[in-house]
Amino acid sequence: MHRRRGPLLFPLLFLLLLSLSALLLLPSHHHHSSSSSLLPFPSSNPNPYANPSNFTFLIKVLAFDRPDSLRRCLRSLFAADYGGDRVGLHLFLDHFHVANPTNESDVVDRRLEAARRVLDLADAFPWPHGPKLLHYRTANAGLQAQWLEAWWPSSDDEFAFVVEDDLELSPLYYRYLKGLILKYYYDKANYSPSVFGASLQRPRFVAGKHGNKLQLDSDIQVFLYQMVGTWGQLLFPKPWKEFRLWYDIHKAKGVKPILQGMVTTGWYKRMGEKIWTPWFIKFVHSRGYFNIYTNFQEERALSISHRDAGVNYGRSVGPDSNLLDESSLNFDLWKLPPLSNLKWFDFCFKEVHPGRIVRSFDELGTVLDSLQKQKTIIIISLYGTEKRIVRNLICHLGKVGMENFVLIVDDPEFIDDLARRGYAVIDANRLIHSIKSHNSVLNLEISGTDLMKEILVKAHLVKNCLESRYNLWLMDGNMIPISAKLPEPSDQLYDFLAARDLGLLFIKSSPTSLKFWIDGLVSMVAAQASKSTIGGNNFMYFVNKALEARGDLRLRRLDEKAIAVKLGVNNMYNTTLNSGKNLIILPQDMQPASVEEELETLGMWLIDADSSCNAVFCHQR
Repeated sequence: MHRRRGPLLFPLLFLLLLSLSALLLLPSHHHHSSSSSLLPFPSSNPNPYANPSNFTFLIKVLAFDRPDSLRRCLRSLFAADYGGDRVGLHLFLDHFHVANPTNESDVVDRRLEAARRVLDLADAFPWPHGPKLLHYRTANAGLQAQWLEAWWPSSDDEFAFVVEDDLELSPLYYRYLKGLILKYYYDKANYSPSVFGASLQRPRFVAGKHGNKLQLDSDIQVFLYQMVGTWGQLLFPKPWKEFRLWYDIHKAKGVKPILQGMVTTGWYKRMGEKIWTPWFIKFVHSRGYFNIYTNFQEERALSISHRDAGVNYGRSVGPDSNLLDESSLNFDLWKLPPLSNLKWFDFCFKEVHPGRIVRSFDELGTVLDSLQKQKTIIIISLYGTEKRIVRNLICHLGKVGMENFVLIVDDPEFIDDLARRGYAVIDANRLIHSIKSHNSVLNLEISGTDLMKEILVKAHLVKNCLESRYNLWLMDGNMIPISAKLPEPSDQLYDFLAARDLGLLFIKSSPTSLKFWIDGLVSMVAAQASKSTIGGNNFMYFVNKALEARGDLRLRRLDEKAIAVKLGVNNMYNTTLNSGKNLIILPQDMQPASVEEELETLGMWLIDADSSCNAVFCHQR
């Protein structure tokens, strides 16, 4: 499961650890960087192809057999303020389904007449704002195909605003969307490749909580939420192309858009391919993408659905919101906050914080503070851990409700992906360079030795956490939590809990533990390293040796058999995972394919073919 470490050069390690002692005596770096240094997506990742001079806006109206609804919708679009811009109007008229024309001739005649009324209305409707296109289908396509076949972007500067025929738009909608595109797509300082578009509908429910009502502070006017909207959805070109190709692959291979824990999965099980949103939601979940939403008070929105009878409603139920227009505009609609000031919410409507990457000492305090929902921080080392194993671990962390963790990662591409999804990440390679720049004693070439880098990074992280008065757990990527609680002592009698063979260590924030870490640990580790035989050692091994050498520390040895069960042992399948164990341990010499197979048998392989979690895990807060 892990990369095997090569032979260790202990004289070099000895010198390294001696230099580390000098590092730990350096003044602490408690300066917390400003929010600009931890932007969700910095300006170094701009949209490389966008050109606002080529901006093109297309309205895609999806209609079927509701002429009165379509008339209301088109009139609202006609009356909007386009500021002299050329805006294309594309109307897609679906055909009715004919089951048996011989036996249903009267029904067919009535449906032909209704279809002709819709066609005549669309054909005759004037559109002075730009080109108009009418697509009248020869057979019933259904709502899913209507959406998916309505648009293939012709460039990275073409945007589609998709409108179903029972919607009504505010006269202000276009001006608002254009400003939003200029701000969050063309402005490099506010662009994010993880934003797939914007919805003008009023956000109403939490998709990951089986339809619970969404609660949002009144002072939040613009925010990001993973849920796609169908009542006035603006689509950005590149994510939509990516989705269409993803959809083609999954549909052709018979993969279903099942995402457990989502209300939309229930919709799909009832309605199947009549609807398209479960497909897009599954895609968004696999990529970690977000949608821009508005939050206007008094249940107002720039796009409202009249919820007329059709695919989604058996009978008409009336408008979902109040339409915002000039007469009801009593706030500054046009002021859009910087992207770095917006709040981001996942499918559970839990706030996430993209972009938390620690590359230097100065950024560490800010990230640690962002985890401060509890007093204890969990540091998980992923050195050498295969990516799919890591993703499965992260799914388990979500399942049991662990949030206060930070990941140590040495793969630059993986770092960006994890941070984009909202996980706090230590960039091990960049932090090494930061450590070297602060320590003139450290003049060693260490780039090729994982153990040396791991010792440096972990030693500094522990010191910083203790100085910031955090308790902390140190664990590796070969551990899967079964419960949300690790065996932290309740009696407060111990400063250290150690499970030597597991590589698990708890350190309580106290003057004793901090003094031990700064004054005694490094020299003891160096001494042990100089005496040790080559091979098979790790950071926890040296720390435990140092702990054993001190008889005055409040150290408690954990009963490893009581807290953990090892994957692959003969009685593994007879072990009840809810029998009081805290962890499952994955043997480091076990191949990833074998790990996946055994976890699958236990029902503990939680990722799908896209290497994303197969469920959304929402917890009461």
